[in-house]
Amino acid sequence: MHYFQYRGDELYCEDVPVRTIAEDVGTPCYVYSCATLCRHFTVFDEAFKQVPHLTCYSVKANSNVAILKLFGSMGAGVDIVSGGELYRARLAGIPPERIVYSGVGKTVGEIDYALAEDILMFNIESIQELETIDRRASEAGKKARIALRVNPDIDPKTHPYISTGMKKSKFGISMDNAIKTYEKAKNLQNIEITGIDCHIGSQLTELTPFVDALKRLRVIISRLADMGIEIRYLDLGGGLGIPYDQESPPHPHDYAEAVIRELDDLPCTLIFEPGRVIVGNAGILATRVLYIKHGPSKDFVITDAAMNDLVRPSLYGSYHYIQPVAKKARETKVVDVVGPICESGDFLARDRGLPMPARNEYLAVMSAGAYGFSMSSNYNSRPRAAEVLVQGDRYFVIRRRETHEDLVKLETIPEFLQGAGPACG
Repeated sequence: MHYFQYRGDELYCEDVPVRTIAEDVGTPCYVYSCATLCRHFTVFDEAFKQVPHLTCYSVKANSNVAILKLFGSMGAGVDIVSGGELYRARLAGIPPERIVYSGVGKTVGEIDYALAEDILMFNIESIQELETIDRRASEAGKKARIALRVNPDIDPKTHPYISTGMKKSKFGISMDNAIKTYEKAKNLQNIEITGIDCHIGSQLTELTPFVDALKRLRVIISRLADMGIEIRYLDLGGGLGIPYDQESPPHPHDYAEAVIRELDDLPCTLIFEPGRVIVGNAGILATRVLYIKHGPSKDFVITDAAMNDLVRPSLYGSYHYIQPVAKKARETKVVDVVGPICESGDFLARDRGLPMPARNEYLAVMSAGAYGFSMSSNYNSRPRAAEVLVQGDRYFVIRRRETHEDLVKLETIPEFLQGAGPACG
């Protein structure tokens, strides 16, 4: 069942007209379908039900605490990449034994916080990080559970900005250095080796890169066993893609079948870090048309949503399908859909065929549940959008729209600027 669909000429999220939300909450606003979130998580998680596993939702995709709470209630763990994400996860009630910590630049403060919370494990990205975690664990009187993030040098065939598993990537430890890094970890007094980790990229639409990476990890696991190092957790990361346009990514069941077949009898608990595949198509960005501008060579639909609200089109050249919230009998024209920000790169779509909207009508930018709000900013001093969660015929504001006061509440004017005269000279 699709939970974003037209009923007559009106776009609904579950049993609520999107126009009702837009008029009540204002635009731009993110709208998420609770039923879609639940369905996507369940489909992914149950695909691996025949093997021991833990599905750790990737918080960076969408970090709203209500969504984390929802997934936690379904048995999810989380994959975090910062102290802030750890705070969100714990606030949402995610148990520490279901939290894995990835990322190349963990600070001492973040490491101490994660040790105090007693998370499941750190995914280690460098020797210096390993040494730092050992020292901090020693000072805390703890043992840190770790996995090494191994970089298998696999081409994931995705956008270069979200490709993370090749030699030139900043992520992970190379295959050549993995064994000696494990040897070093084995001799550190405050380190407990529990796993091996690999994440090769995001928005993958083929199974082959996943399988190739797993084959390489099996070789390392076998060599580690010969060294007396037992790997209890095999973290295969995330990266499974979704259809934004013409992509045909594998279904989670096909992904699971390929992984389980390749695992054979490997005695490990699997960890997965899905993000986009769970939340991407569970959310939209609702926006209002401000103006129609007719240029000499192109027409522009100017909306109240901008690149600060959804940066993916500007950053990656990403495609998001755009459709009217209320269908009208309109001529389709090729237009640019742009925002109010003072940048030529501020666009939601370029050269897009669109039934020509009128001022103050609403548009829905689809597949915006992942890396939408979580990558938004206050550029041009624009308050960030509201977030709304729909459940059946009810909807809840799970993050209110920021105000102008919110923009400056952390800023102060120093005393020397308080006077009426010039401060310089």
